[in-house]
Amino acid sequence: MTSNKTTKKVRYAVVGAGNIAQVAVLPAFANAEENSELVALVSGDPVKREALPERYASIEALGDYREFEDVLRRARVDAVFVATPNTHHREFTERAAKLGVHVLCEKPMAPTVADCEAMIGVCREHRVKLMIAYRLHFEAANLQAIEALKDGKIGDPRMFSSLFTQQVRPGDIRTRPELAGGALLDLGVYPINAVRYLFREEPIEVLAAVSSSGDARFEGVDETTTAVLRFASGRVAQLTVSLGGSSMGYYRVVGTEGDLYADPIYDYEQGLKFVLTTEGKSREHKFPARDQFAPELVEFSRCVLEDREPEPSGEEGLADIRVVEAILQSARSGRAVQLPPWSRAQRPDAGQEQQKPPVDQPEPIRAPSPTIR
Repeated sequence: MTSNKTTKKVRYAVVGAGNIAQVAVLPAFANAEENSELVALVSGDPVKREALPERYASIEALGDYREFEDVLRRARVDAVFVATPNTHHREFTERAAKLGVHVLCEKPMAPTVADCEAMIGVCREHRVKLMIAYRLHFEAANLQAIEALKDGKIGDPRMFSSLFTQQVRPGDIRTRPELAGGALLDLGVYPINAVRYLFREEPIEVLAAVSSSGDARFEGVDETTTAVLRFASGRVAQLTVSLGGSSMGYYRVVGTEGDLYADPIYDYEQGLKFVLTTEGKSREHKFPARDQFAPELVEFSRCVLEDREPEPSGEEGLADIRVVEAILQSARSGRAVQLPPWSRAQRPDAGQEQQKPPVDQPEPIRAPSPTIR
């Protein structure tokens, strides 16, 4: 491995070459070249391994998942971006950490709390950085929404409501239970994470339900999940996520003196916006489309080069999955589930904002969009 004390750029391997890797992660290196370099690709698909280096000439080493360690050694990799299906996040985090390689892992961090704890533990044991790819922690609309609430623009924030839906393509990994598919793990982490950073508080109780239209696409996974989250301050949040609805992604926060309505707010392909209403007057705030993936690379590379803890860290990923587990438990039992006390010292703030120009999304190779357009 190269020495992080002497290199000016962190050398990355991207693990997984699905849709998100091809249309967002790989192109983002062009906007992160100040401190990040793509040097390796690990994929189980030989067609992708042959074709993608023609687009990205910086790739020095290729291999399938069995050759993971060999690829990292040959390319002298410093860090990996794990973009595999959810069930493989833990495996490749552990394999990388044992080689002394830092890990930037896509969300959701992993399917279970036990997986998340193991990932944090192995990275700590081998003294490597672990960051979870919450792209909205570096995005202007969400960060300015955080600041508006912190500044009391709507008084005391009391209620949060969010809907995040899409029509998933039949056969997509999100419909496959053996790959930890389903609406809650795929989409639910967005509103869960959002309410946690907007309220700057952790929920203490959840009540949830899973519903199905009987569509054969969703055999074995949750099509639609709704949850109510209660906080010690008396705040409440309601969220619904679904893989069987037309595309929608918004949240609304109602305070004692106004409200903030953000729509669209979770997307990475279009511009985002929110409307702030106080004293009966509304003001719209628009944010142009930007590359939301390059900022993750740039920030993680800074953490590696400067030897500091990333935000969002592994603990941030774990904080969401503990809520996910409680929601699933509540849906199964039909009862409210109490969450043990939890606190976070780190929260996203305006200082994390980065602005990178949007990328031209290449035509993906054997990796169709997860949604029905």
